Amino acid sequence: MLLVGNGRLITRDDSAPLLEDGCVAIDDGLIVAVGPSAALRQRYPMAQSVDARGRLIMPGLINTHLHLYSAFARGMALKADSPEAFLQILERLWWRLDKVLTLDDTYSSAMVGMVDCIRNGVTTIFDHHASPNAVTGSLFRIADAAQQTGVRSCLCYEVSDRDGESIADQGLRENRAFLQFCRQSGNGLLSGLFGLHASFTLSDRTLARAAEMASGLNAGFHIHTAEAASDVAHCQREHGKRVVHRLHDLGLLGSRTIAAHCVHVDDTEIGILRDTGTSVVHNPESNMGNAVGCAPILHMMQSGVRVGLGSDGYTCDMFESLKVANLLHKHQAGSPSVGWAEPHTMLFNENSRIASKCFGRTVGKLVPGAHADLIIVDYDPPTPLLPSNLSSHILFGISGRMVDTTIVGGRILMQDRKLIDIDEQAVTAEARLRAANLWQRF
Repeated sequence: MLLVGNGRLITRDDSAPLLEDGCVAIDDGLIVAVGPSAALRQRYPMAQSVDARGRLIMPGLINTHLHLYSAFARGMALKADSPEAFLQILERLWWRLDKVLTLDDTYSSAMVGMVDCIRNGVTTIFDHHASPNAVTGSLFRIADAAQQTGVRSCLCYEVSDRDGESIADQGLRENRAFLQFCRQSGNGLLSGLFGLHASFTLSDRTLARAAEMASGLNAGFHIHTAEAASDVAHCQREHGKRVVHRLHDLGLLGSRTIAAHCVHVDDTEIGILRDTGTSVVHNPESNMGNAVGCAPILHMMQSGVRVGLGSDGYTCDMFESLKVANLLHKHQAGSPSVGWAEPHTMLFNENSRIASKCFGRTVGKLVPGAHADLIIVDYDPPTPLLPSNLSSHILFGISGRMVDTTIVGGRILMQDRKLIDIDEQAVTAEARLRAANLWQRF
């Protein structure tokens, strides 16, 4: 039994959003009670205690679209001219990097990314992996890193026809094997989706096989969707329809599917996403960095589409992604009055719904019965902290590096900014050696 208390408790529970001196009681990885610190200490006198010392206690953050393998690109020089379009970014950077990844590189980069997540208070991730010359076993190596670090992880392999049918088939089998493993193991820390790259790199044959495999496993998909205008143009040219229409016609959309980006979708496609219950994940930093445009997220949410927030590998600090989303949509609309509520809804409400469906139990809220994933943030509010102004304090007062303690499933992963049971220096030293070697092969 673990008590995390003596702090300002943000529950994300509408019935009691803020407790001035709140406490969370945890047993066997789940939250069993939430209430005033004194009352829970009296109820559980023998419990181990973590003292928040008046700081914020809040649910761990969730990143619903991430690429852990991108860690090895940090500081790496391209061996070609600077890209001038999205497809060139893929061809000159990401599709060259993923081809030289080994299984050991995959594990090492996952360890680096997960350590960064812990340090920034991200307790649940949805990773989208690619390593076309080391497909088989790749998801299991990332799962090894998840078990080692304790980060709750939904994994998938990025199936694509860009490297030929044989490698595409390996990707299909890797997704199936990992999904079967997750079903059989009952490990609440791990889950899976069926990974697909994007419409413009996937044949009807491969998508049909993916749909058949996933159907037998009752699994959803995780796919980049209409990220760039070129994806839409390719789909219209080769298939006579827009991207969302193609995915819908092939049976890939639904309440368990994540359509990442959706930058270039029209009103009809937004209606399909809404009606199928498909979750969209917005990645503002990536979209800006790749210059692919600004997704019509505000319109989607007004239309009833569930929209979560991801980072696409640009950062592991979801507080940073929250800030960027807020600014991007104000800038895009030319209005300072928009984009206020929506980024918070994406990060705290919709990411919670997406993760809870994936893991079969509430994630992202501090309520009895939920997975015990929470963080302590070193923030002493200089103005009154109220249920009505939590969003303002979080947006303007908090960054990832203010996270002091990270707990997943009742397991303390970091306390007082010190990682528990993880040798961070060894992780980064190994990553530097592997990255330097990978750069030579790149």
